[in-house]
Amino acid sequence: MAIPTSRTNETGTISIDIDRCIGCGLCVTVCKDFGLMMDEGKAKQSPFPLFGCIACGHCMAVCPEGAIVIHGRTLSPEHLFPLPKAADIADYDGVLNLYHHRRSIREFTEQEVSQELIDKILAAAQTAPMGLPPSDVYVTVISGKEKVRSFSEDFVSHLSSMKWLFSNPILWMMRPFLGKENYDLFKNFINPALEAYIDFMKKGENIVTYDAPLMLYFYGSPYCDPVDPIVAATYAMTAAESLGLGTCMLGSIHPLIQNGKKAKQFRGKYQIKSTSREGIVLIVGYPAVKYQKGIRRTFASVDYVK
Repeated sequence: MAIPTSRTNETGTISIDIDRCIGCGLCVTVCKDFGLMMDEGKAKQSPFPLFGCIACGHCMAVCPEGAIVIHGRTLSPEHLFPLPKAADIADYDGVLNLYHHRRSIREFTEQEVSQELIDKILAAAQTAPMGLPPSDVYVTVISGKEKVRSFSEDFVSHLSSMKWLFSNPILWMMRPFLGKENYDLFKNFINPALEAYIDFMKKGENIVTYDAPLMLYFYGSPYCDPVDPIVAATYAMTAAESLGLGTCMLGSIHPLIQNGKKAKQFRGKYQIKSTSREGIVLIVGYPAVKYQKGIRRTFASVDYVK
């Protein structure tokens, strides 16, 4: 019983070298599909897995003797790599300092982001955890200020064609279905934002993507865990910051290119493969401003259950 994704509908194939197995049982411990068991001091496949191997690779990665290999669901032993030494891992203070240094940057220099740095950002983002392997996150990369601006102009043109949907009379009629919170959000934030996108673009100013030199759009397939694109984008943001780049998450583009014939045409033009329950745009570039202070943020609430 394979769990399907857009990339595969098979289970992984588990191979165990009995001669190399030392019977430590670590593979059994980490397999949460209950697909492995111990038998006479050796690991073997269980006849009663929960789903069938999803190719998470945990058993292959934990085995000290390399006695287990997984093939299928886009995974193979060639994907294994040695873990970094403890001395090479950033400590808590280093990670926290990076987070403290981060600001949402919307002012960029003219310098382009090199392909080498784009590759590094994507390599880091691919390490993000996911609901179910293999990752069903797609990334649309638009590199170069002019290309990013062209995307923004097309997006504003798309908004102009559907502007009537967000007019106050339509919103008022839809209020019973939207609920108070969504109605307030549309009236007080989304509507003014859409008006500003259109009006500013008419004047030649791009406040959609701020003429960033690089735009990464993270979205998922219909099979994707909704949070996966957001987690991957967060990893990309952190990686970009570590490379001395400025970043900003933009949540307003994704929901407005999901529904309708014109949205489908827009997605087709930019090779966006599917609609997605969640998605987010990350703009990246060299900061044109330097902040002198950080701002401490807080959660709405942190509640310890007793």
